[in-house]
Amino acid sequence: MSTDTPAPTASQPDKYLAVQRSDEFAGLRRALRGFVFPMTVAFFLWYALYVILSAYARDFMGTKLFGSNINVALVFGLLQFVSTFVIAWLYSRYADRKIDPVADRIRAEIGEVTHEHGPRG
Repeated sequence: MSTDTPAPTASQPDKYLAVQRSDEFAGLRRALRGFVFPMTVAFFLWYALYVILSAYARDFMGTKLFGSNINVALVFGLLQFVSTFVIAWLYSRYADRKIDPVADRIRAEIGEVTHEHGPRG
């Protein structure tokens, strides 16, 4: 039993180019960009707000919320981590519904072996 990958045939590059030019692949890229770009902008704006407030609104960020050590800055900082995990979770759900089914169909059309989510040999 060999684990070598077979050499590509002359028709394989044409097959991949045809997929790249297909409407289904274009829709897949649009779906990916439709989530990734707005979410990236939203996260950067949220992060920039945190940094700007930390630099220029020290009194506000230093406002005590609970006890003597929990202030607005600490809560905003912790919310950065929370927002990162929420975005990852939202992307996972979005990919399961919108991206993975189309990618699996495209992969099946070009004849790649798939197991769950991805090619394997």
